Amino acid sequence: MATINLLPWRAERRRQRERDFYTMLAAAAILAVLSWLAWGWWMDQRISDQDARNGYLSSEIKQLEGKLKEIKDLETTKAKLLARKQIIEQLQASRAQMVHLFDELVRTIPEGVRLTALKQTGNQLAMQGVAQANGDVANYMRNLDASAWMQRSDLQKTEIKGTDKRNRYEFGLTVKLRSPDQPDADAPPGSAPAKPGAAPPAPSGNPSTRAPASAAGAP
Repeated sequence: MATINLLPWRAERRRQRERDFYTMLAAAAILAVLSWLAWGWWMDQRISDQDARNGYLSSEIKQLEGKLKEIKDLETTKAKLLARKQIIEQLQASRAQMVHLFDELVRTIPEGVRLTALKQTGNQLAMQGVAQANGDVANYMRNLDASAWMQRSDLQKTEIKGTDKRNRYEFGLTVKLRSPDQPDADAPPGSAPAKPGAAPPAPSGNPSTRAPASAAGAP
């Protein structure tokens, strides 16, 4: 019976397995290193992309901040323009109001009263003058209350000054200014506003106490 020695074959097979094992181990190590390098490169790419996004966002934020600053400047300019427009409108309205105001001052001042000073503060007009008697001052206040451009006269003072009977009483009073289309605060509800330029109703008492325009400033 023939005999076969298997030891060399087994040794050769063992060496082959060892070579295969070390080859697979080296391949696994190389694959692990390549995977680590690939992972590091991929992470670097992600970081670079994120940095690029952050830079883009920062530039856009700066542009938006610049636009917001421009919007704020425009709003400030708009507010200034609106304030100027309002002032111009008030000046235009007050220009017409001043014409009617001086006309009403001539219309309402009775005989025996002379104005010496006028001062306007907002919608309030302070007047100082002299009169022959206290009744003339009361008559003047009634005329002012009946005016379409003035209302709510308030006597501040009245006192005797000097010995001149024509200018014996010195007085001071205030009156509120208004437009004819603005309702009187003291008027009853539903009352129609007075028409511009309309003469005020005659005050109670002597109807001849109203002086003509030429005699308004006469002493």
